Amino acid sequence: MNETRQVIIIGGGPAGLAAGLYTSRARLSNLLIEKGIMGGLMVLAEVIENYPGFPEGISGYDLAELMHKQATKYGLATLVAEVAGFEVQGKLKVVRTSQGDFAARVVIIAGGSERQKLGVPGEKDFIGKGVSYCATCDATFFEGVPVAIVGGGDSAISEALHLTKYASKVTLIHRRDQLRATRIMQEKAFAEPKMEFRWSSVVESIEGDTTVNRLRLRQVATGEKSTLEVAGIFVSVGFKPNTAYLKGIVPLDAGGLIITNDKMETEIPGVYAAGDIRHNSGRQVITAAGEGAAAAINAEHFVTESG
Repeated sequence: MNETRQVIIIGGGPAGLAAGLYTSRARLSNLLIEKGIMGGLMVLAEVIENYPGFPEGISGYDLAELMHKQATKYGLATLVAEVAGFEVQGKLKVVRTSQGDFAARVVIIAGGSERQKLGVPGEKDFIGKGVSYCATCDATFFEGVPVAIVGGGDSAISEALHLTKYASKVTLIHRRDQLRATRIMQEKAFAEPKMEFRWSSVVESIEGDTTVNRLRLRQVATGEKSTLEVAGIFVSVGFKPNTAYLKGIVPLDAGGLIITNDKMETEIPGVYAAGDIRHNSGRQVITAAGEGAAAAINAEHFVTESG
């Protein structure tokens, strides 16, 4: 065992960073483990317009940097490592990582989620060659050429609008006949002259030579097939929780999300969950941060009361 702490936080997104801030201010010995960049998926957002305190909006990267700076100011310890396993050993919880094993009285699981894939022919073959899951990261590679984006929620619309700054045309493909995004996001999308819409349609395959150059589409209601010529496709169809290592240990719902009560407690004493990884989470930066704070507050009570 490398170290034993009072609290280990898995995940450095808004939920994990908020939990890190609150446990640090409570003077609990803690460790936040993040496998990638602090901020999680939040860093991919070009602009976050609905986080209180930033009336002009703020980039996800900048907000993540501020959250991280604030938490470490109060003593949050961090480790870049991938979590590979989790065990409960009496009163201790053991987190197994690529950098060794760590134990704690309390674990707050805030590992978030990753982009869901389409699972169609050609998708895997063309990743990095026209298939992307991050418009903020890759939009500049598609200057002056047509692209498509699949999805209909806020994330898809936000990424589509970002793509219009570079691509000659952005075709949004959605399996339903109306968007799921908030009204204000829909208004922005419909007002954008570079955007077109393929309603009630799904991608059946992604094709090309060395890079993507066409999509095969199917109309959901009629079954009619069509071809869309594009230089790239961006996928924004939801998220898959990072909970594979927790199966059989922590209660999960049918979708792999962690089940908690309103105190962010799982049925395992001393194990909490917060953010997008939690069943019934609001899937917003602000709700994730609030859940992280709630988990930390209740974790402090657990440590104090259990001795």
